[in-house]
Amino acid sequence: VMRLLFVCTGNICRSPVADAVARARIAALGLDWMADSAGTGSWHTGEAPDPRAIETGARRGYDLARLRARAVEPEDFRRFDHLIALDSGHYRHLRSLQPHGTGGQVSRLMDWQAGAGTADVPDPYYGNIADFEHVLDLVESGVDALISALQAGHTQPSG
Repeated sequence: VMRLLFVCTGNICRSPVADAVARARIAALGLDWMADSAGTGSWHTGEAPDPRAIETGARRGYDLARLRARAVEPEDFRRFDHLIALDSGHYRHLRSLQPHGTGGQVSRLMDWQAGAGTADVPDPYYGNIADFEHVLDLVESGVDALISALQAGHTQPSG
């Protein structure tokens, strides 16, 4: 079983979108994998994703409504094979948090997509629906590239 954890700041916009997209792709491909999401902070613990993320995802067939925010914790580096940051700040936070000797691989989502043109999925929180649509576009392509690479046996992004 491949276990994926997507991480953003508050776990209410970007990482739950990635979580929902990954769950849908995993189910469609019939893979025995699991996905989850968390935030670098605990401000929104227990809250549902941002209503704009839920709405944008639902229009494309993704169910975010049941997801609840939580903060990443040291045990996640043992529980998950891959901890995937949505931007460079999250990546640095995960690298600094990772307990010595734990196996979870830390990467940025967009690094899995060769030629993505961006390292970071931008935070749509202070934006509008178009910003959430843009996030979803990036996440869909990034998750597809991630799953393809992992299925091919790659353990690190090549992009």
